[in-house]
Order: sequence, then C-alpha cells, then structure tokens
Amino acid sequence: MERTELHRRVWRVLYTAVDKPLHRLFALESETCAVEGPFIVISNHVTDLDPFLLAMSFPDKPLYYVASEHIFRLPVASKIITTLLDPIARKKGDSGFGAAREILRRLKKGHSVCLFAEGDCSWDGLTGPIPPATGKMVRASGAALVTYRLEGGYFTSPRWGRGIRPGRMRGHAVGVYPPETLRRMKGPEITALIERDLYENAWERQAKAPVIYQSRHRAERLETALFLCPSCRRIDTLRSGGDTLRCSCCGSETVMLPDCTFAPGAAFPTVAEWDRWQHEALQSGEYVHGETLFSDPVEAFSRVLPEHKTEKLHGAELVQRADALHCGGMRFSLREIEHMAIVQKRLLLFTCGGHYYTVKCARGANLRKYLALWNAAHKEA
Repeated sequence: MERTELHRRVWRVLYTAVDKPLHRLFALESETCAVEGPFIVISNHVTDLDPFLLAMSFPDKPLYYVASEHIFRLPVASKIITTLLDPIARKKGDSGFGAAREILRRLKKGHSVCLFAEGDCSWDGLTGPIPPATGKMVRASGAALVTYRLEGGYFTSPRWGRGIRPGRMRGHAVGVYPPETLRRMKGPEITALIERDLYENAWERQAKAPVIYQSRHRAERLETALFLCPSCRRIDTLRSGGDTLRCSCCGSETVMLPDCTFAPGAAFPTVAEWDRWQHEALQSGEYVHGETLFSDPVEAFSRVLPEHKTEKLHGAELVQRADALHCGGMRFSLREIEHMAIVQKRLLLFTCGGHYYTVKCARGANLRKYLALWNAAHKEA
C-alpha cells in the first residue's frame, strides 16, 4: 500500500474514532470546510489537542501537520506517528527553514498541510505574533490558503492548567483564499491577512458572552504561567491549589472564578493583565533578585544531533544571570542564543553557536521567565 493511501485510511479511522468523543469532551462546535486542491491551513494555537480539534472540520481531506521535532525523539511513539501520519518536523527554538522547505515540497506534490504559525500554544489567551516570512512561504507555495480559528480553547484546556474544563468551544475556517488571489498580494500583505483572521482575544470574547468553565482545579499549575508575585515582587514564590494561587513568601492569595477571571480585590483581573505586568517588571529589573536572577533544578540536559539523535550533557541546575544562561558548566550569552522556545511546560529549547540544546526542568518550574529575558535582550540589541 502506498504511503499516501495509508495516510488517507488512517485519517478516516482516526476521524471516526475521535469525532463524537472530542465534540462531547470539549463542548466543541466545528464547521466543515470543503476546499479543492492542495491547500495550507494556518490556525491559531490554544491547546495541546488542536491538531485533532481542527481535523474535525476536514473529514475527507488528510492533512500533514507541522509538529515539534521533540516527538521524533520519542523511542516508540515516534515510529508509530511517522509511519501513520508522516508529520513535518519543526525544531522549536530554531530558524524553521528546514520545516518551511518541507512544507513547500508537500504542497507541490499535491498534499495539504496544516501549520500553527505562532509555533506555541497561548499562555495568556491572546494570539501570538506570526513570523514575517509566513506570507512569503504561502505565496511561493502556489496553493490555496485556509485561515482557521479556534475559539474558547484557552479556557477549556489552558496550556498552564490541569484537566479539561468544558464550557463552549468553536472551530471554523475564517477565510479561504485561492492561489490567484494570493499571487496578486505581497508576502507582508498575506502575513497581515493571516494575523487578522487568526487573532483571538479570549478575554474580550468572554466579556461579551460569558461562559462558565467548571473545574475543581481552576488555578492549579498557574505558577507555570505566572512567575512574579505582584505583592512582594519575588520570582518563583507562587504556589497553586484548587481555585487559589498563593505566594509562599508574603502570603498573598488570588482566587480564580468559574468564568476564569480573578476574584475582586486581586492585583489584576485576568491572567493576561498579570502576564503583561510581569514581563514589563522583568525587563525593567523591578523585582527582588541578586547576582543570580533565578534558577531551576534540571532533570535532563542534552544537545540535539542530526537524525533526531541526542547527546546527554551533565547539568543539575539551570541558572539565569543578567547577561547569560548557565547549565552544566556551560555559559550561553543571551545575545548569542539565536532562538529559544518552550515545549509544553517543562522543556526549554534553544540554539547557540550552531548547536541545538534541550533542558528539561523539574515539574512545576516556570520556564517563561527565561524566554522573557531572552526576548528582552534581543529587543535591546
């Protein structure tokens, strides 16, 4: 059996198996999208299961997903995934050039591809920036473009959270743009179009049409998203349990309500506003710190080699100082780190000096502070 036919059959089997369970579990409303010819679907990214949720709108058309390279290093699962679904590897914390080249190759062969262009699930309920080169790649492909938006997913299954909190979720195509339309546009114009169609502000939508998302663990693991206490301005002192986030240093408490906002009296009404403040405070240095700004225990430190192989390195602690990241006796200047990203909650990926590194930290670690400081260093450069 040819691989394309195998993928088509696998797609139908998987669709039939997960269609009703996913719609019920996520309280999902999905609109079917029928598009002829090869096309590229570009969607916003809000949950770990977005590829399955988006697939509900394309029952008859197998899609080749762009997936994080780290899944290709899973001993058994990677072989199953690559055989049955043949995803396109994208190194997070890398330039992404190789993935873009493979996307174009698949589209030229007549296949359809799905890309979550932000490259990262939302931490704060807002759609992140789209890489500027995205529009140029879409135009060069000669394929149709489908822009797709998932709504309500941030509250249903927040990246930082625990469990699924069904309330209301919707997935639908925002726009379908044929190749002849895209040929009349420049790359930056296509990128702007994609940003417009994909943009989702979960908090604005919730304010206009409030939905209750029930959970006994509403605030649990929120410390993986929020790293700075607004009361004592200390990093990594926040601890969660049930519907409450507490500071272990000053004792301040913040309660999350069923509509996912914070209870009256909180320093900020939403996760997004708290997140914006903590990033500004980190960049300005207005928080309590010493020579070591912050650090986290490390469970695994590796260098990624060609063909998805890894070389284990020794490192017990990830340490952030003002101008460099330290791990395993190695120093990585923030200015010399070319790219950085986070996978799920515990894996930090970055490229430096032509090498690609992964750091897996202990459960409960907040890696966003490292990414925020790196971003600040590059904005100042």
